[in-house]
Amino acid sequence: MNIVKQLLSIKSGFGGAKNHSRASIFSLFHSSAATPVEVHSPEQEVVIALGSNVGDRLSNFNEALKLMNNLGIHITRHGCLYETAPAYVTDQPRFLNSAVRAVTKLAPHELLGALKKIERDLGRTAGIRYGPRPIDLDILFYGKYRVHSEILTVPHEKIWERPFVMAPLIDLLGSDVDNDTVVCWHSLAANSDGLFKLWENLGGESLMGKEELIRVLPIGKSFLNWAERTYVMGILNLTPDSFSDGGKFQSVEAAVSQVRSMISEGTDIVDIGAQSTRPMASRISPQEELDRLIPVLEAVVKMPEMEGKFISVDTFYAEVASEAVRKGAHFVNDVSAGQLDPSMYKVVADLEVPYIAMHMRGNPCTMQNNENLQYGDVCKEAASELYSQVRDAELSGVPAWRIIIDPGIGFAKRTEHDLDILTGLPTIRTEIAKRSLALSHAPMLIGPSRKKFLGEICTRRDAIERDPATIASVTAGVLGGANIVRVHNVKDNVDAVRLCDAMLKRRRSIA
Repeated sequence: MNIVKQLLSIKSGFGGAKNHSRASIFSLFHSSAATPVEVHSPEQEVVIALGSNVGDRLSNFNEALKLMNNLGIHITRHGCLYETAPAYVTDQPRFLNSAVRAVTKLAPHELLGALKKIERDLGRTAGIRYGPRPIDLDILFYGKYRVHSEILTVPHEKIWERPFVMAPLIDLLGSDVDNDTVVCWHSLAANSDGLFKLWENLGGESLMGKEELIRVLPIGKSFLNWAERTYVMGILNLTPDSFSDGGKFQSVEAAVSQVRSMISEGTDIVDIGAQSTRPMASRISPQEELDRLIPVLEAVVKMPEMEGKFISVDTFYAEVASEAVRKGAHFVNDVSAGQLDPSMYKVVADLEVPYIAMHMRGNPCTMQNNENLQYGDVCKEAASELYSQVRDAELSGVPAWRIIIDPGIGFAKRTEHDLDILTGLPTIRTEIAKRSLALSHAPMLIGPSRKKFLGEICTRRDAIERDPATIASVTAGVLGGANIVRVHNVKDNVDAVRLCDAMLKRRRSIA
């Protein structure tokens, strides 16, 4: 059965649509410039493509998203972010491309007018067709309708030939169909098998990582191609009570020395935490956390060795995240995925930095309670719960292209659960992909380092004796699809990661 037949059979289960034929899924709207036909309904779901290759491309995107919301185009989903080679006119800078789903009460030509106003406000002027531009906003889909006039064609007529448009468009979907408007988008495709088949025919995921189409994570003014290699995050705990190294790096001098050592051993990211999240850890206030964190952060930021490296702040407090980013941190690493501070999502959205969202039930004092350890299938349930949290973050203004997912090894998990997650990372992505392909493509971080489950399996009571088991778990995770590994022992894990990356590269070269 092809995708459209599958979608049409699914459509029959939607309220109000069960007795309609395929032809009635959408309507055709034709108009002339003098007598435009507009669609009038309370609200329509739309897809808008974004492109930029002039000026600060990411800033152009961020400003365009804000202006859309101000003009009544309320964004609900974001595609991934792509750096792409220019098409048609090739002698120009590389583009950033993405797409968003949104809901609006604006009629099609009103929507077009709003988008053109945003383009003008961001400095776009008349120029050569397909030439350089600070922002380009195109309507790909408008509700269930086909629109045609002298100034507007929907679906956009060149969707089907452009990988840089199709990739973020596909990101906005799930492998499961979430509503009958999406059914219609598939039926409007220039291929009877729907959007997924069109994407596959263009090359699909095989196009990723090539010069023409690179999926990237924005960090400050740079763009990280996380699929190119695995990144190592070195742990710096400024706490007196962390399970592995509590009390060792509380002074600024000791902390700076440890960072210098991690950098010499090859770390890419320094993750600084000033609040312990071990089981049963006592919670400290945001101010106490800041008192521990800020002197060290300020010193680390000034280190010449930090050139080309990144800093992550490990906190579940929005206030701490905000101040840390203001002082120079590049990431926010939240073990609660926004569950322990209701302000976190909005603050991270405003900070415009990558957000690491980790799966955990309860809080550090309750996460290992019996009720939080009940799973039927830990990979599927952790994926579902984490998806719900990152969707809330996205609806609060954190684009999917800035989200990093962490399945939370050791947090509200028994030993068997941690093992299932280490071997089930592809399952986690597949489960998330059912509802959002963009979020399923997000970089994945794992943090098995020196965790209790390694001690239980290897009979190593002291955390520092678990480094060999950590290396084994990191190896399993990277080969299973992890993109970032969070570790205490940087040197040995850097070697493990390099070997895994070489193995994966070799596998791809002979596939």
